[in-house]
Amino acid sequence: MRKTALLAGATGLIGSHLLPLLLASERYSKVIVVGRKAVPVVHPKLTQVVTDLDKLEDVRLQLIADDVFCCLGTTMKQAGSKEAFFKVDFLYVVSLAAITAGNFASQLMVVSSLGADAEAAVYYSRVKGEMEAAVQELPFRAIHIFRPSLLLGERAQPRLGERIGAVVLGLFKPLMRGPLHKYRPVTGATVAAAMLRAAEEDGGGIRIHLSDEIATGERATAKV
Repeated sequence: MRKTALLAGATGLIGSHLLPLLLASERYSKVIVVGRKAVPVVHPKLTQVVTDLDKLEDVRLQLIADDVFCCLGTTMKQAGSKEAFFKVDFLYVVSLAAITAGNFASQLMVVSSLGADAEAAVYYSRVKGEMEAAVQELPFRAIHIFRPSLLLGERAQPRLGERIGAVVLGLFKPLMRGPLHKYRPVTGATVAAAMLRAAEEDGGGIRIHLSDEIATGERATAKV
């Protein structure tokens, strides 16, 4: 029996690349997209759940899936405040994970960030680390956490900081070897493909996918 995938963050850089991969995959007979706005895609496999992410509990019964892909995320600048950033990158992510785990989803694939650490001094990294710690407490058979470095690709809302960072890191890319290799930029399309590959493994336990492993297509070596 083919499975059902659920995707949150389908309009973002990674999610917009992941959606067509899920729809094309023979693994899934149904793909559910949940978000504040419908995506401009029509496909016989696709079901869209349009809702305010503050009200995910109200649509719990529409969020039943085998594999959950969470690509939600923002920046401090876009969010406008620490509170708004925390809501998107922690509350919405953990709420989605908790609801789908309660619906007996088997696997969670979630995007975090390089440097995520619940004890970090940097607020962004600390929230990402706290999110990781929270989802790891949920009863999924498998949890895959993706920690990309700087993300490359065309966004609906371009981020100036990422563009500047991409240029700078591009200049230094030939020198980024050994311990620095993990800081190389990675494309949103590459992360999306890595998320689908992880789901197809049908493994178990918790795995952390580091940026250099995502970029090269290697199987995650970091396991909690």
